[in-house]
Parts: sequence; structure tokens; C-alpha cells
Amino acid sequence: MLSRYTMYRRRPADAGPLPEGIRQDTRYFTRHVLRPTQAIVEAYLADPTDAAWRVFRKAYRAVLAERFAAERAAFEQLAQLATNNDVYLGCNCPTKKNPIVGRCHTYLALEFMASKFSDLKIQVER
Repeated sequence: MLSRYTMYRRRPADAGPLPEGIRQDTRYFTRHVLRPTQAIVEAYLADPTDAAWRVFRKAYRAVLAERFAAERAAFEQLAQLATNNDVYLGCNCPTKKNPIVGRCHTYLALEFMASKFSDLKIQVER
């Protein structure tokens, strides 16, 4: 199963427990295959409007498509890992700059993985 979770620098008491399974940091400064680029994240966070989200969504999907073509094995490894384990993609959203959790790249990443690996169980909670 592949899903997402919110990462915290200082986990608040009311945040609930961490998900049980394999947690992977997918923020832009990691090497994760599903990370967005720093440029598109910073552009969106500088002006987190509906229009900026549409631009981010289009740019991030293009990044994923380009990476999939170049690094397909990394995506296949993630899908295989999530077939045999519960895997959670981590990000800080929601944040003060991006308070709408549904506007997190992890949701777009889950949609992308679902489109490429139809047998993969995807769990989306908003």
C-alpha cells in the first residue's frame, strides 16, 4: 500500500501516532524519485493561489513524467516495495505557507503512481 503522512519538526501532541510501515521523506531537498524540484516548490509557496497551484501541478506532473522515462526502475522499485509493505510518502504539508493539505505534492505523486501501476493499492486520506 502507498499513502502519505505529514512530517513534523516537532510533532504536536495532538498529531496522533506515526503510521506503521516504511516512511519516506519526499521533500524537494531529498533524492527521492517523487521529490518536486526546489524551483517549483518555491514558486508556489511565494504565491499559494489557485492559479499558482495549477502551474505547480502541471510542472510537477511534467517532472514526474520526465523522471519516469529516465529512471523507470526507481519507480518500479517503489511500487514493488509498496506492494509488499505499507509505504508512506512524507511531506510537511499542511504548513503556514501551504495550509491546504490537498495541495501537497504527495497527493499528485500518489495519483501518478496509481496511473502507472494499476495493481498498486493507493490510500488517499485528505
